[in-house]
Amino acid sequence: METLISSLQPQIVFPILHASDVAAARRAGQKLADALGFAEVQAGRLAIVITEAGTNILKHAGEGTLYIMRAQSGVDTPGIDVLAVDNGPGIRDLQTSLRDGVSTAGTAGTGLGALHRQADEFDVWTARDQGAVFFMRIWSSPAPPEPCGIEVGALYVPLAGEDESGDGWAVSCSPDGATLLGVDGLGHGPEAHKAAAGAIAALEWRPGATPAETLHAAHEALRTTRGAALSVARIDYAVGELRFAGIGNVGGVVYDGEARRALVSHNGIVGNNMRKVQEFSVDCPPGALVILHSDGIQTQWDLKAYPGLLARTPAIVAGILMRDFIRRRDDAMVLVGRRRGGHA
Repeated sequence: METLISSLQPQIVFPILHASDVAAARRAGQKLADALGFAEVQAGRLAIVITEAGTNILKHAGEGTLYIMRAQSGVDTPGIDVLAVDNGPGIRDLQTSLRDGVSTAGTAGTGLGALHRQADEFDVWTARDQGAVFFMRIWSSPAPPEPCGIEVGALYVPLAGEDESGDGWAVSCSPDGATLLGVDGLGHGPEAHKAAAGAIAALEWRPGATPAETLHAAHEALRTTRGAALSVARIDYAVGELRFAGIGNVGGVVYDGEARRALVSHNGIVGNNMRKVQEFSVDCPPGALVILHSDGIQTQWDLKAYPGLLARTPAIVAGILMRDFIRRRDDAMVLVGRRRGGHA
């Protein structure tokens, strides 16, 4: 059975500029925890994580961003992800800073240690003068579920002034493989969001379909919308292969070890003038990293400019790409997936 996760699930974005922003983020996180049926203990741990992550941003970087969202995991157990992103001076001695009682800001030094201790899943990336990104996941039940075969990290940001994003993403997971979908509805605002939602629904109807089949299904579904750019990648675990098909300018890249392979899309608009659909295949062994992003993200990025980032959880990779390469004149989306079983 395929499990679908997507950008249609809640994602809350909080710019952290003042202590009041941390309090607002904590309240929003608690509201989401209540909606997902979190027990009191787990909800309390979430409150600590949000508070300490936001406070850490203010103390050490001055400002940053908190993303709070339903766990981007292909399992049924509810969870909540917290991603804290800043562009401050970085952490010089990370392992020491993660120990309770250690502080470089004249505080009690329990913040980073609390993040590590309270989260069921934890990861961090930092480098001198390149900021820091922290990822925390808390499950609604005390026992974490068995993971699916792919790790996922994805973010989307609407154009300033818009409530809805025309850029979206979806991932379907099964024991045999996973499909990653990135969509950019033409323009921005509610009509662009409608087109993106239609493409995601096409994957939901047939989650195990080939990329070409998904594109054709989306083409029919989007005929009554303004259309979209759409890229679809299907990973087959048994043969270690990724098959890809794309229409328009949703970019795709596979990192396999040290090699970076660009995924080729054809011109056109899904739902309007989609003339040619062609699938391509590349190797995708355990540990390979797959990245899809809309044109709201610049294309001149290289993960090797961030030492150690390739080995970090996909949510952290997505946070760095959104932080450093968002254009800010359109909606933006980045989706990162990694086959479990190794690191690129």
